Amino acid sequence: MSSSASAVSPAGRLRAPDWLRDPKVWRTEVLAGLVVALALIPEAISFSIIAGVDPAIGLFASFTMAVTIAVVGGRRAMISAATGAVALVIAPLNREHGLGYLVAAVILAGVFQVVLGALGVARLMRFIPRSVMVGFVNSLAILIFMAQIPELTDVPWAVYPLVVGGLALMVFFPKVTTVVPAPLVSIVILTVITVGAAIAVPTVGDKGELPSSLPVPGLPDVPFTMDTLTTIAPYAFAMALVGLMESLMTAKLVDEITDTHSSKTRESVGQGIANIVTGFFGGMGGCAMIGQTMINVKVSGARTRLSTFLAGAFLMVLCVVFGPVVSDIPMAALVAVMVMVSFATFDWHSVAPGTLRRMPAGEIAVMVITVACVVATHNLAVGVVVGSLTAMVVFAKRVAHLAEVTAVLDPDGSTVVYRVTGELFFASSNDLVGQFGYATDPDKVIIDLSAAHIWDASSVAALDAIETKYAQRGKTVEITGLNDPSARLHDRLSGELAAGH
Repeated sequence: MSSSASAVSPAGRLRAPDWLRDPKVWRTEVLAGLVVALALIPEAISFSIIAGVDPAIGLFASFTMAVTIAVVGGRRAMISAATGAVALVIAPLNREHGLGYLVAAVILAGVFQVVLGALGVARLMRFIPRSVMVGFVNSLAILIFMAQIPELTDVPWAVYPLVVGGLALMVFFPKVTTVVPAPLVSIVILTVITVGAAIAVPTVGDKGELPSSLPVPGLPDVPFTMDTLTTIAPYAFAMALVGLMESLMTAKLVDEITDTHSSKTRESVGQGIANIVTGFFGGMGGCAMIGQTMINVKVSGARTRLSTFLAGAFLMVLCVVFGPVVSDIPMAALVAVMVMVSFATFDWHSVAPGTLRRMPAGEIAVMVITVACVVATHNLAVGVVVGSLTAMVVFAKRVAHLAEVTAVLDPDGSTVVYRVTGELFFASSNDLVGQFGYATDPDKVIIDLSAAHIWDASSVAALDAIETKYAQRGKTVEITGLNDPSARLHDRLSGELAAGH
């Protein structure tokens, strides 16, 4: 159930994907796609409003993103569609220059993502520590929950029992059967109740008019000049970075949930291709959606590309064919689904008292800073960058004191051996110069680096400064025990850094 791609049988023949061979997998994927499609509609409309475009633009983007990424993406079962992060980036461009420039920026952002993906930007994911990842997950859960608050304020009183009822259905229905996803059951039952009893509550239709036809491809309505390129390039590059970061972090999260590996390079290129296709169909672009991905993977149990493809396909079918029915779905039903997703997404173990007692203070600080930045800015990229930089500072501070120097004087008093232990880099080497007895040491000094490693020019400069201080007193220094990489770096830079002192 972990792959939707055709596998090769032992006899060498192509084997049908799991969802074709196993009816249970097929049912899970189809129903998951339907639930995600229903959850995408109000989100896409809301993000369209943020970007300042017609709701159809966001819905078209969600359709083309999901369908395209299902084929070209690297992470199975992950949902990509129109997102708030992308909407925030490109909204100023739409306000100042119009829809044509926005669409052109989406296409250019896709090109940037393909190039960045081909250059291996996905490999930078290895430098994001676990504490940032936990902060990312928890902040996403908080943002998902906060996004539901406007739907619960200044609304008819009937909304509240509907939300509670929806949550109760999603908690208890799986105890009866898991054949049908609980969120889908909740949405259907609450819709039947509100329509049958004529309960006046906000509905999906109140968010905006659904499109009545499929999108058609075309070129953006902009002059193809250098002025246009210089206008859209900054927005396109910012969108490319934000989209890639959010998508790669989401892909990494799904990897951990499903205990499977995905190609982050293919995902990066796939996001670019999906945005290019979306731009040519007049959409507002997008990236991975954490909330809908959690509905698909964690709540509904989907694991293949079929659910992603069907989420996009069902979205258009629901809008174009069943628009009047979908418009009657109460927002309370979708709010209940998203509240359940937020609780399922949050890493409750990370804030348990026992975990916090055992966790180093620096790790907790990184997690809290990541969450605070994301919640304050509503920008996942800002939180991840600030959190990662904080983690680097914490790490540098922690290892800065790991370089130790011990001195052993020969019995005859003619030689002193300084044994240096640890990692020598800009932080740890700053204190190195002050740990030698220049005035009192004998004429011959040996610095043994067999238990150390030189990482940068700062360390070489520190060793040069030590040799200079001894030379000024007529004493000789011999550096021994360098491993091969340290020796090469020392030989290349030693004596060339004096201008820095």
